[in-house]
Amino acid sequence: MSLRVSNLRLGISADESELIEVLANSLGTRIDDLKPWRIIRKSLDARNPDDLSFVYAVEVNVHDEAALLKNSYGKSGIQVSRSVEQSFEFPHPGNQPLPHRPVIIGSGPAGLAAAYFLAEKGYRPLVLERGAPVSERIRDVRAFDEGGEHNPESNYLFGEGGAGTFSDGKLTCRMTGPDVFRILQLYAACKGKPSILYDHRPHLGSNRLPAVVKAMRQQIEAMGGSIQFHCKVEDILIERGTIKGVVSNSGFIPASIVVLAIGHSARDTYEMLYQRGIPLIQKPFQFGVRIEHPQENTNRHCYGKRKLEERIGSASFSVVQKSRSGLDLFSFCMCAGGYVMPSVSEPGAFCTNGMSMSKRDSPFANSGLVVTLDSSFFGSEHPLAGMYLQRQYESLAYELSRERYACPIQWGKDFLEDRTSNGKLPSSYPRETINAQLKTLLPSSISQVLSQALPIIDRRWNGQFLKEATLVGPEARGSAPVRIPRDELTRQVTGIEGLYPVGEGAGYAGGIISAAVDGLRTSKAIVARYAVTS
Repeated sequence: MSLRVSNLRLGISADESELIEVLANSLGTRIDDLKPWRIIRKSLDARNPDDLSFVYAVEVNVHDEAALLKNSYGKSGIQVSRSVEQSFEFPHPGNQPLPHRPVIIGSGPAGLAAAYFLAEKGYRPLVLERGAPVSERIRDVRAFDEGGEHNPESNYLFGEGGAGTFSDGKLTCRMTGPDVFRILQLYAACKGKPSILYDHRPHLGSNRLPAVVKAMRQQIEAMGGSIQFHCKVEDILIERGTIKGVVSNSGFIPASIVVLAIGHSARDTYEMLYQRGIPLIQKPFQFGVRIEHPQENTNRHCYGKRKLEERIGSASFSVVQKSRSGLDLFSFCMCAGGYVMPSVSEPGAFCTNGMSMSKRDSPFANSGLVVTLDSSFFGSEHPLAGMYLQRQYESLAYELSRERYACPIQWGKDFLEDRTSNGKLPSSYPRETINAQLKTLLPSSISQVLSQALPIIDRRWNGQFLKEATLVGPEARGSAPVRIPRDELTRQVTGIEGLYPVGEGAGYAGGIISAAVDGLRTSKAIVARYAVTS
């Protein structure tokens, strides 16, 4: 029988191997009677910086479940209940013939997950990726960081693994359940680390993600799938409401199923879809700046005087503040011990984002500070108006330095005083920076929210939030400004047989795990309907 035991605690200096003894003592039983067992949740209780502890939930097999459930654990705070875990299920293959291999456009988290589970069931998917394989992509990104030219098809956003490959590697997700856990299992098996299965805020880091992505691709290929790199889809052929194939720079590929996993920065693909009459609707998205300050400031705000970062790593923060206009400014993609990087996908545009390595050992902390803009800010009813708004301000940022891709930067306090900063400002940005008035690179509504909210947040931090803090930007790629409507049950675009939009680019996800889960669920819908390809 299995029990779930929650609220087990270990001091931050304790070794995790001691947890089994804490478990046995809490239940009043012998260690030998508690096998097998596994950690299912781990989080840090940081409410009191002077008494930090890790809090665990475990699943354990026991001989006498009824007796342990009857015991009272009120004084210890331990919670014991029957373990009722939903099992992961996949549908049996359907009966509808499938004359061609499923084609998946994009190899980001959604596309790779859809490909993996289709391959696992014998459907031999074909993934078309406009960018380069991850090993080649790493070289292209490094060359760009060192001052080289921008490659519009192999960069921080395009290439094997999608934008997630060079992100912070956060695997947090608001959803729960067997589909989420199955994705985490897949990542752990593909050279991720076992702790992502139970950490409250699982994190891989940009140095680990390329290996995970490559391992997933190798698994897909081993199961009969294939990935074609440097293959940009330029058109989709639709006849009488049915998918017939795709046109790529490598030629025509017949297909009766196309999974659109294009990512939120495939702007040329959005424009192609609009021209083909595929439904698109406006969607709210996040826009703002990125703040960067010494990691030491965040550590001291979160940990107090104790040097806890030496034991539990760099501290993270989360902030939210409402402005007089009613808009909320909130932190987004906080990168403890991280780096600011150029989130650039197309010529003539500049945008920032953040990333961190698995050790989170950069001397800087950075985070997006963004506002959610809905369609009332877009200035047009055109489905791509939000995308054009992004492009407008990213173009202004690019014009400051053009091919140099220098990052606009300003002291936080100078931003509030409307003055350009003097001298060279500290930054983790890999290329050069350029002092600028960031308010000229943002919609006025966002500048107003920042001006109202930043002083309030700084007061809550006792002056540490803006101390030695710089702002860079614009930050406009937090989510897609477009949604491709689909039927909730079939997961296909209404009126177009065989077209399955998935992930962030389709407007149905907001991170690595949620995008991968979306790809998984679409693979389930395809399997349930179609017979295995011959």
